[in-house]
Amino acid sequence: MFGRPIKLFNLLGFEVRVDGSWIIIAGLVVWSLASGLFPYFYPHLSHETYWLMGALGAVGLFLSIIFHEFCHSLVARRFAMPIKGITLFIFGGVAEMAEEPPTARAEFYMAVVGPLSSIFLAGVFYLFHLAGKQGGWPMPVIGVTGYLAWINVLLAGFNLVPAFPLDGGRILRSLLWWARNNLRWATRISSQIGATFGFILLILGVLQIFRGNFIGGLWWSLIGMFLRGAAQMSYQQLLMRKTLEGEPVSRFMNPHPVTVAPSLTVTELVEDYIYKYHFKMFPVVEDGRLLGYITTRQVKEVPREEWGRETIGRLAAPCSSENTVTPDTDAIEALARMNQTGSSRLLVVDQGRLVGIVTLKDLLNFISLKIELEE
Repeated sequence: MFGRPIKLFNLLGFEVRVDGSWIIIAGLVVWSLASGLFPYFYPHLSHETYWLMGALGAVGLFLSIIFHEFCHSLVARRFAMPIKGITLFIFGGVAEMAEEPPTARAEFYMAVVGPLSSIFLAGVFYLFHLAGKQGGWPMPVIGVTGYLAWINVLLAGFNLVPAFPLDGGRILRSLLWWARNNLRWATRISSQIGATFGFILLILGVLQIFRGNFIGGLWWSLIGMFLRGAAQMSYQQLLMRKTLEGEPVSRFMNPHPVTVAPSLTVTELVEDYIYKYHFKMFPVVEDGRLLGYITTRQVKEVPREEWGRETIGRLAAPCSSENTVTPDTDAIEALARMNQTGSSRLLVVDQGRLVGIVTLKDLLNFISLKIELEE
């Protein structure tokens, strides 16, 4: 959500990453625990103790979410579903699937294991909580273990709500999918429920804020906004995937792209190409061979007084797998690469020669037309 996720570690072959949004949420969790929950249930402790308990509670929540998503990933691996990794982001985490589940049965088992894993953790933390009470453990330990038992029950219950893309929504989608053997229809119904549920949470959160419960209302509102957006985006992603699946990039590429020669100066590039065509990236080609590419960002790094002397050949960056595809590359893979790199244009290369350019606009226009004609 806030750029490329940061890799934390590998867990049995799964890469665990954290999105920048999680840092904001982690801060909110620590603050709400230290200033609200723990002082209410465990009064007369020091200010520093509350903040320590808040930090420990946030770390426990962090590990609980990783365990939850790790269980999803293990079941996905059991059904031969490729998992790119586990990413923690705003309001939780996600096991990133490279494609949709192969069957309704696979999705059901992968979805249901999430709430079950949270219930298991709740039981473990509750046992520690009871042991701490009976054994006279320090009050901060008792408080944090009690909180982690409660929050995992809450996570399990919340995830069981039949609102896509929550686990309960995925369970509902798997049942609808099994009943009618229509993944697109099942996704549309479950996503609509998810979007409606998110809207209800948003309204309830606003009402809570007006009633004076600022912390609780803020959480409800933020979760509602996120869930509504995620539900709508999930259906759109499915439509895009189903529409482009099996289509080669060659079908969408422009076979006559605008290219620049390495002998051009920066001034000529700006005046004759950037201002004329309004592109932010141009392939650098000589005698049919792709030498690299030049972007407006690279141009900005050159002092203005050197534009007339500096040539494109010296500035051109080498191409890599991040910004190139072959003509037979699946359009879905091209779209995923655009999403990962933040680029809206990919160079189509065949044996070192540039044969075209495919853009995000080309892919989206095709999706829009196909959905309009066939839905």
